[in-house]
Amino acid sequence: MSKTTSLSIIILLYSSIFIALLPLKSFANEERLYQKLLEDWPEIFPDGNRNAAGPRFFKYIVEQDLKYDDFINFNKLYCSVSGSLISPNTQPDEIYLTDVDTNEKICGQYYKCCWPCLCDVMKYASTKKISINFDGQEKFFNAIVIDNPCGKKDFPEFVNRDYFCKGEGLHPEYTYSVDNKLVIGLMHNTKICNEYDLDYINNHEITGPMCEYRNSMPKEELNFGMGDIFINLAQ
Repeated sequence: MSKTTSLSIIILLYSSIFIALLPLKSFANEERLYQKLLEDWPEIFPDGNRNAAGPRFFKYIVEQDLKYDDFINFNKLYCSVSGSLISPNTQPDEIYLTDVDTNEKICGQYYKCCWPCLCDVMKYASTKKISINFDGQEKFFNAIVIDNPCGKKDFPEFVNRDYFCKGEGLHPEYTYSVDNKLVIGLMHNTKICNEYDLDYINNHEITGPMCEYRNSMPKEELNFGMGDIFINLAQ
């Protein structure tokens, strides 16, 4: 065996080991961030009420002055619809939302706590491009947004209004908003949808027939997932 061949084999072996270790490194990082969320839970939710409080998670994460990768990974660990924590290394689902500025369908990945949240976010939320600076470098994201709910006379009783509102305006200390749109979380790995993307999502077992079933039900019969709590907040 020549020296060149031996060197190539060694390089290939080390490359394989490095690639194999990448998922373990990613999981360890998400686990560290998950533990941080658990530790800071009383700070994020002083009264323990996390119902539909994705906005509180997002605001908390923005204020941590994180590196880009940690920011992304933090935003995989909660459900924007319910406010539930999501275990590290959970696999996301494909969804699409309408861009509020361009009216284009934007496809991307969503991290859920349970399947009904996919249906609710697709029907009652939109997306909007936002930018955040990391070490002086501007990065762009497709935020998941809903309209300002603070003027609602029937604000959902199971949601802590103080986490969202100051009078009829969005509370700047507790929420992150753009153009009076309340940011509740992030879409991941986004792009403008093509026909294949839309066909896949519309015919997927969950985002197709199961969501069609859920979204056709009267609100008062929704006794699974978040029920009608997020729907009443967002619609």
